[in-house]
Amino acid sequence: MFKQKLKQLIESKLTEDGLFETGVKGVRLFRVTEGVRCSPAIYEPAVIAIVSGTKEAIVDGKSYVYDAEQYMCCCMSMPVEAGTPNASKENPLLGVSIALEPPMMTEVTMEYERATGVTRQPRSSALPPSIVLSSWDECFSEALYRILQLTQSAADTAILGESRLREVYYAILKGNAGASASRAFGVDNEIARAIHYLSSRLDKPITIDEVASHVNMSRAVFHRKFKQATSLSPIQFVKSMRLNTAAMKIVGGMTVNEAAMDVGYVSTSQFSREFKRLYGQSPKQWSHDRQVPAGLL
Repeated sequence: MFKQKLKQLIESKLTEDGLFETGVKGVRLFRVTEGVRCSPAIYEPAVIAIVSGTKEAIVDGKSYVYDAEQYMCCCMSMPVEAGTPNASKENPLLGVSIALEPPMMTEVTMEYERATGVTRQPRSSALPPSIVLSSWDECFSEALYRILQLTQSAADTAILGESRLREVYYAILKGNAGASASRAFGVDNEIARAIHYLSSRLDKPITIDEVASHVNMSRAVFHRKFKQATSLSPIQFVKSMRLNTAAMKIVGGMTVNEAAMDVGYVSTSQFSREFKRLYGQSPKQWSHDRQVPAGLL
């Protein structure tokens, strides 16, 4: 019931391709009618819910294809390849992107853990993945519909926006993605803090020992936990974040040299070699072949 209402509401708001700001911080609607093959992107913590069409994200070779049956929850900043390969005018991609704002998400997670008596997992326990596909359930569908209803009134948005966003966050914690969200925003969020630390220092030299020490872990434990959560080793993660960020900057208009220096490479030739090894083309060749719609991946 709610899915059909959501689709009708989004269709009424979006008459052309692009992003639509709802007025609630971090909540945006989108419409895509052109197929875009998967390209480098950085996913920040967010939930993406599709009401029509399909989207794809690839992490370390693993493909996540999701549609109106499952929403995607990314709990930590992640380097991905993402696209809308099946979008067309006949079958437009319609959906909602909801940023998981750390202060509010952490607050809701802490309250949820206290209210439900969640037992802290031992540090030796395996971590859930940072990207997970979760089945739509009635709680999530209703919470999503209620927050999008606010787009019809600026006063409702201003007064009720934050409380409706908390409802969405609560629904996520109760759903299939709850374990991943809790570990990213709850008490035991060492890997999320490590990723934030790494992501904020892409343009600087950094060692794995330094990051492990930052989150009070031994190098061995940190390496194992990091790979459990992200499917990438810390070194692979940093390299992918740097190259993906640079690729996005090049598509956005930066020169290859500027983009390389901006993400910490001191040698443009080294950057070009690693770029070609990952993407199969030189940075210049790659940029000529791709025009990625900003914000839609």
